[in-house]
Amino acid sequence: MNVTLPTAEALRAALAGLLDGLPPKQATQAVDRLIANYRGTTPTDAPLLRDRSDVAAYAAYRMPATFEAVRSALDALRDAAPDWEPATHTDVGGGTGAASWAVAGAWEGPRTTVLDWAEPALELGRELAAASGVPGLRAAQWQRARIGQDLALDATDLVTVSYVLNELTPQARTALVDAAARAAQAVVVVEPGTPDGYARIIEARDRLIAAGLTVAAPCPHSAACPIEPGKDWCHFSARVSRSSLHRKVKGGSLPYEDEKFSYVVATRFTPRPVEARITRRPQIRKGQVLLELCTRDEALRRATVTKRHGELYRAARDIDWGDAWPPPQEPEGPSGR
Repeated sequence: MNVTLPTAEALRAALAGLLDGLPPKQATQAVDRLIANYRGTTPTDAPLLRDRSDVAAYAAYRMPATFEAVRSALDALRDAAPDWEPATHTDVGGGTGAASWAVAGAWEGPRTTVLDWAEPALELGRELAAASGVPGLRAAQWQRARIGQDLALDATDLVTVSYVLNELTPQARTALVDAAARAAQAVVVVEPGTPDGYARIIEARDRLIAAGLTVAAPCPHSAACPIEPGKDWCHFSARVSRSSLHRKVKGGSLPYEDEKFSYVVATRFTPRPVEARITRRPQIRKGQVLLELCTRDEALRRATVTKRHGELYRAARDIDWGDAWPPPQEPEGPSGR
């Protein structure tokens, strides 16, 4: 990958440059209100980001985490379709553009259009994109659009919908997912890694499958989710490095946090299949690794990998939550070894 493409560090630098001087008390109050909304269960028909202070607080607090969650989902898409590259990308409800940064970091060429109903978010997104120095981001189109039942999407290769469904009424959620399914070759939906967020992902997953798409990740199949409703939920984790600004706004002291998220990736084309997906953080014990798996045969199971498994055991010690299992085999050399 081109080293000039955006990274989490570049995003933090752009945020720090634009948000220098943000009053911490005002930002903290805005963050507290936004957290309540984004983790809550009450949908709204109005944008949550109301003014510049809301947008600045959101960008400082949420953009790095959203970037990492979407980047993880895009990594799964790239693994499932290593030869596919989108030429066009629509970021629905993209706000300040975290998902667009992640897309620009995954591929060099996509022409991005960001749609959002909050003009202050679009304004700050434009500023951040201009500060990125990345041609793809600087050329992105930022358009105001009502994200709801009347949204019409032009044909595009990739649609991202990140941390948006929780803002919408059930009818608007359905309309948005259906519109994305009609418009795109690949759809990536990301929500908070809570039971409610997972429920919205399952709802979106069902509609994408009904529209003729195939689940590419995280599920190894497009059949019904084997998790019993109300008993558990599928989610993953992305490590987020905190900047000093982030720590001030959030009030935390650790240099990192773990963003829990749920997601689905679905495609119009056939993705590369995986045998299983690791659904919990692997437990490393003396001489063994315990794995929780969702498998291609539509089941949940536990696997114990021990030293007697040789190379597979060594791979298990390096495997991470959310990875495919078993890991892809390295191509053999000319000698066949």
